Amino acid sequence: MKIAVGLSGGVDSSVAAALLKSQGHEVVGITMKLWREGRYRGGEKDACFGPGEAEDIARAENLCRALDIPYHVFDCADEYEKVVLDYFRSEYLAGKTPNPCVRCNAFMKFGVLPNLARKSGIDFDKFATGHYARIREENGIFHLLCGADEKKDQSYFLYRLKQPQLANLLFPLGGLHKTEVRELAAKFGLAVKDKPDSQDFYSGDHTELLNTLPRHGNIVDTAGNVLGTHEGFWNYTIGQRKGVGIAAKHPLYVLELNPCRNEVVVGNAEDTLKHELKLADCSWIAGDAPVGEVQVKVRSASKLLPAVFKKTTLQFPDGVSAAARGQSAVLYRENEVLGGGIIAEVR
Repeated sequence: MKIAVGLSGGVDSSVAAALLKSQGHEVVGITMKLWREGRYRGGEKDACFGPGEAEDIARAENLCRALDIPYHVFDCADEYEKVVLDYFRSEYLAGKTPNPCVRCNAFMKFGVLPNLARKSGIDFDKFATGHYARIREENGIFHLLCGADEKKDQSYFLYRLKQPQLANLLFPLGGLHKTEVRELAAKFGLAVKDKPDSQDFYSGDHTELLNTLPRHGNIVDTAGNVLGTHEGFWNYTIGQRKGVGIAAKHPLYVLELNPCRNEVVVGNAEDTLKHELKLADCSWIAGDAPVGEVQVKVRSASKLLPAVFKKTTLQFPDGVSAAARGQSAVLYRENEVLGGGIIAEVR
């Protein structure tokens, strides 16, 4: 089988390529080039978007040379700016909490990149990545499942994938644990076997992407009493406790961001607990929207919470903490990702 592997320069995608090659497949490596020097400052964190991209591309190129497979880099910077960064900027400045990784996966990594590869004349049967997730086909319908490694599971970020995308995808690492992947990297003699995982979307301070100037505003409690000041509501996130900058008897949490008034509302821990979320822009993987009892994540690293879903509304009998407009709420049943949507209202 001819397989194109999306390479990031990290250990997961490198092992995916080496594993597929060892299984006898005809493999080609492809990479998105996203960074444009001088556009943003970036930082030193290992991230998907930042000035360290040149080193990641060099690692991917060295890997392909070692595996004796072709390698191609596609400049996707313009598309990334429009699809991911413009979205991130507009959502943040509207007081929401966007998830750029969800958008990047659905539209860039599993959309723009393989499409550009095909248009360039690269022929392949399947597109593979190093994601920790699994795909199961039943009667011509493709289902997205959690990765076997619960701690590394990345299915949350993939809930917007469509049936045509899943039909052409492979996740070679989906049934493995991270320790096994690093063992395979050592077995294959890969130079990236000890490379740390990327932890962030952007290598620098995310406020650098917003193209906005500091603006003085108030930090208030739920009754509207002014407790302090800030230099821009976009410097805060819902549920944030550390760095709020207000001295109080009890810890204060960010409850709401009001862009119209440039206001940050804070309260106690119990104020972060809500019981109902209304979703918009929903995407369902294997058919119609589910009805009834489900499990939900509102952040990739959060625990699965019991909820009841009907039409576009999620009700949480035990509550959900620090849910924010703009976040993705992803619905599960056991190990299967049903789909999800963008949180539009928190009640």
